[in-house]
Formats: sequence, C-alpha cells, structure tokens
Amino acid sequence: MTDALDEGRKHRLALGEPFAEVTLGYREWGPADAPRTVVCVHGLTRNAADFAALATALAARGARVLAVDVVGRGDSSWLDDPAGYAVPTYAAHLAHWLRLLGLDGVDWVGTSMGGLVGMALAAGERPPMARLVLNDVGPFVPKAALEEIGTYLAKELRFAGLDDVDAHLRKIHAGFGPLTDAQWRRLAATSVVPDGDGWRLHYDPAIRVPYVDLAADDIDLWELYDRITVPTLVLHGADSPLLDDATCAAMAARGPRAEVRRFEGVGHAPALLAADQIEAVAAWLGL
Repeated sequence: MTDALDEGRKHRLALGEPFAEVTLGYREWGPADAPRTVVCVHGLTRNAADFAALATALAARGARVLAVDVVGRGDSSWLDDPAGYAVPTYAAHLAHWLRLLGLDGVDWVGTSMGGLVGMALAAGERPPMARLVLNDVGPFVPKAALEEIGTYLAKELRFAGLDDVDAHLRKIHAGFGPLTDAQWRRLAATSVVPDGDGWRLHYDPAIRVPYVDLAADDIDLWELYDRITVPTLVLHGADSPLLDDATCAAMAARGPRAEVRRFEGVGHAPALLAADQIEAVAAWLGL
C-alpha cells in the first residue's frame, strides 16, 4: 500500500486563546467540501504521516480526511511545560482545533493514544464525532504494556542514517504486523527529522516526562467508556499486549457496545497499511 500514496496537503493552524502557544500541523486529503470528514489521530510517538495509505483510500471514496500531529509531534509546536503532554490536554486542543475548522459530526480514527483522546471527547456532553474507531486501544491498559513502551520512550536516540531508523522501528513497532520493506522504509523516512549530521525522532523528547507517572499503574477508563454513545469500532491486533480478548469482549458488551474486528498476526497496533485493515475501516464507516 505504499505505491502512489498521496502524502496529503500540509497545513498549520495556530489555536489562539486559550492555547496561544500551540500551533497544530495537519494533513488533508480529498475535497474540502466533502459531505464526510474523517479525522485521524496517531499514537504516542507517531505522527500524521502514518495515515497516508488509509487517507488516500478514503479520499478516493469521496471523504475528506484530516490527520493531525498532536502537540509535541511532527509539524506541531512543542510545549514549554512537559506536564501538558497528557490526554486531557490533547483532547482540549483537538476539540478547539475542530471548532476553529467549523467541524462537527466527524468520523474519528484514533490509534492507541489517539483512541484514548477520542474516548475522552466521545464521553463528553457534545461529542464532536458521529462515529469512533479505536485502533488497538480500550478503556483498560495493563501496567506491563505501558512499562514496555516506556523502555524505548526513555531513550533519546540519534541515528546515522535511515538504515538505522528502519532497524529501530522494526524492533519497537514489530506489532505493526508483516509490513513490506518499502513500508518500513517509508515509516523510517516519516519518523525522523535531520539533526546535525544525523537524524532524530520527530517528537519532543519531553513527552516522556509525564509518561513515567502514567505508566506507574494500569489505565482504567471504564467509567469514561460507559458514557460513550456514538457507534464504535474496535480494531484489535490479536497479539497486542495493550488490548486483550477479555477487554474486547467487555467493550462489545457495555458502553457503546462496540463492534470488534480482530487481525491475526498483528500486535500493537494495526498499521492501517494492509488492504484488509483499510477495508475494515472504510466499510464500517460506509465509504
């Protein structure tokens, strides 16, 4: 799914008060006046470029797709106070961003952290989305899985070249599934920025600061999940350490009674590059 990818039209939007210090970068695919807008939000250390394959496919079916860089990642600004790198802050930023763009009733696709942000917004009194896709994340995340992520987040890495980036990503993101060499290479190229005579990962290293406290315990958001009423789809990597079968079964039985789609041979998280993963999202959204 890497051939003939549309990388999207790049934008940056200053949020203004009460977030005067924040500028969010985002990418856009499809016609601006499309009747449906799909908003895609990435995982903890990822960025908007991850959604190019999904967005290209959905735009070809008539949707407008916006993939945003959460603050501290990609083309978005960094925070002066690292304590702000947390889901409540991201939810407030993205709700404001949607209001500035005049958008309501969007379809939300959130991978991992992006799914947690989606749950936070969907549980509010006036959810900005009409449909919610949670990519390999739920209201319960075990401490052990959070600690595993923390082991690579704690490292401030520099790379001599893209071969080194490629090797690093294949190790820490093995759960993305059986990607092709071309797909891994693209992920490497979109995960870093030049840094002197080498490369660094494309996020603020300070995002690790509040993560230490977050990973000290299990995440338990069932009370939040039970307030969600919008139709919800869960994409489940069968080998995921973050989302197990028991949590998926409970998500299908309570709250929005989510539909669950399981992908064999995939961990955390389905990369949304494989044709069956893209089709699962598109079909469920009715595109």
